[in-house]
Formats: sequence, structure tokens, C-alpha cells
Amino acid sequence: MRILITNDDGINAPGLKILDAIAQDIAGPEGEVWTVAPAFEQSGVGHCISYTHPTMIAQMGERRYAAEGSPADCVLAGVHDVLKDTPPDLVLSGVNRGNNSAENTLYSGTIGAALEAALQGLPAIALSQYYGPDNSTLDNPFEAAAIHGADVVRKILAADPQNQTGYRLFYNVNFPPIPASEVKGTAIAPQGLRADTNFSVEPHNAPSGRRFLWVRGGDQRAPSDAGSDAERNLAGYISVTPMRADLTAHDALSALKDAFA
Repeated sequence: MRILITNDDGINAPGLKILDAIAQDIAGPEGEVWTVAPAFEQSGVGHCISYTHPTMIAQMGERRYAAEGSPADCVLAGVHDVLKDTPPDLVLSGVNRGNNSAENTLYSGTIGAALEAALQGLPAIALSQYYGPDNSTLDNPFEAAAIHGADVVRKILAADPQNQTGYRLFYNVNFPPIPASEVKGTAIAPQGLRADTNFSVEPHNAPSGRRFLWVRGGDQRAPSDAGSDAERNLAGYISVTPMRADLTAHDALSALKDAFA
């Protein structure tokens, strides 16, 4: 198996090393793992692509490349440049430092890379490690992802439908903020929404007197619907959420048609 890995935390991020180990396990001794990751951190860029300016790419080592662009750019570079003659069988994105559950999914460059891979017709899985007081001080805060990641990926691949048409499925995996030994299992869960939680900005004045705004995230331990990804993560479970790029609110189509009749 040939696997392309990327992330949004940058090519030197510790989570990418965890993902490389997961990918090597999945690929096996006869497989190949290729890395095309952002040269610099690209957290929060979503599915952004560098449509109006070129992306510089440089080889950093054997099967290892850094691109000055977004995670989605890295997938495009991997599929249509680095591996153009031998396309990957699978794209893995992560392991993100911090969760991409609930509303975070919509901002995530980690998710954006998996979404782009799916749009390219490739199996794709995004993996993220929830942070919290029970794992942030561990020697390896990514322990849950490192220990359980390969098994989760294998099970997803075994269940992924063949010969998909339309918008292809991709998968969002979040590991709970606890040591690996305390993980209770895996939950198939819908994307949640943390109640009354959103991103905001905090103004600061630089010594020069110029005014800057820092983006702030909301409370990552705020409650969400029972059974949703974030709720399951905080309860000690790995969440797996199947996703598609189709943003249509199908449940609203009928009422809207009636309003325009």
C-alpha cells in the first residue's frame, strides 16, 4: 500500500511523527509512506487552497516534502506532482494537536486535507488528539492516538464502501484526552456542537501602538449532544465520524421548495 500523509501543524510537528508510525504500520514492510506537509503551521485554514499564488515545494528527505501552502495544497501537490505517476492508495491527515470534534471540524486544516483527498477520489482519514489535563502532561500526549491509531484506521478501511459515486466518504477520528490505557472503546458518532461555544477575537496593543487581534477558541470541555463526537471523546471514547463534502441541508429542501412554490 502507498500512503500519503500530511497535517496542518507543519512538517516538524510531533503529531506527524505519530502519524508516520501509524502509516508505516498500515503500509507494511512492502508498502510506502510519503509525506507532503506544510512548511509552516497552517492550523485553522480549513479547506483553503492557494488558488491565486504558486506553492513552493522542497524535498526534505526520502519520500518527504514540505510545501509552502495549506494542507489541501499539500494533498494536491502529493497527488498531482510528487506521486503523479504512482497515486496513493490512502491519504492520512494529522495527528492534529488538539481535537477536531464538533464545530472545530469546520475550521480544521487537518479535515481540509482529508476532504480534498476525498474530492480527488481517494480514501482519506483525518486523525486528531484531544488535549486535556489527563494527557497534556504525559511524556507523549499523543499516546492514545499512537497506541490505538493503526487499529482504528484498519477497521475504517475494512468498512469503507467500494465503488462510491458522488461525493466520496472521508472520516474524522478524534482520540480522547486520556492515557491510552484508559480508552474505553470506539464510538461511531455524528458531529456535535458545543453549546454556546464559538471562536472570538481578543484585542492587544503592540509596543508600537498598533492594534492586533488574536483569535481565541471556546471552551473545549463545554457540553454537546449525547452521543456526538465531542461528548463521546470527553467520556473516554475514540470517535469516528463519516463525512462528505456535500453541505446541502437536505432536511430543509422540502420546506424551502414549498416557500417558493
